[in-house]
Amino acid sequence: MSQTVPIRLYVNGDRHDIEIEPRRTLADALRDDCGLTGTHLGCEHGVCGACTILVDGKPVRACLMFAVQAEGTSIRTVEGLAPDDQQLHPVQRAFWEKHGLQCGFCTPGFLMLVAGQLEEKPDTDEEEMRDVLSSNLCRCTGYQNILKASMAAAEEMSG
Repeated sequence: MSQTVPIRLYVNGDRHDIEIEPRRTLADALRDDCGLTGTHLGCEHGVCGACTILVDGKPVRACLMFAVQAEGTSIRTVEGLAPDDQQLHPVQRAFWEKHGLQCGFCTPGFLMLVAGQLEEKPDTDEEEMRDVLSSNLCRCTGYQNILKASMAAAEEMSG
């Protein structure tokens, strides 16, 4: 039996005290120990970006980070993106309105990637957004609607 360690994660403003093996990824801890299954696991090698979350406001591949490394940080997952149950985050609303998703598997990663970018730099232009989006993979939509949605969200968030 592997040794476990207690850690405390702050996810979407909630405290989670969990006991895990030190080699457990943050993605697995979020999904299996915190019950937050919105963070998807795709390639599990940091290539596809389906597991993108925000750690202290910065996009991170949750499949490449050990959960113990996240102790003491502020973690935000797709479950914490909307301000409440009645409203969508501007990025979520734009993806819905501009059809920025198809099967939806990669969508949580794109939402968190774009939200992180626009919350740090709301005036992101199209060239910068194309560069940001190039880090995540979608096998369904062909990226045009993802880019349109991201730019619509940028317009709304920049004021």
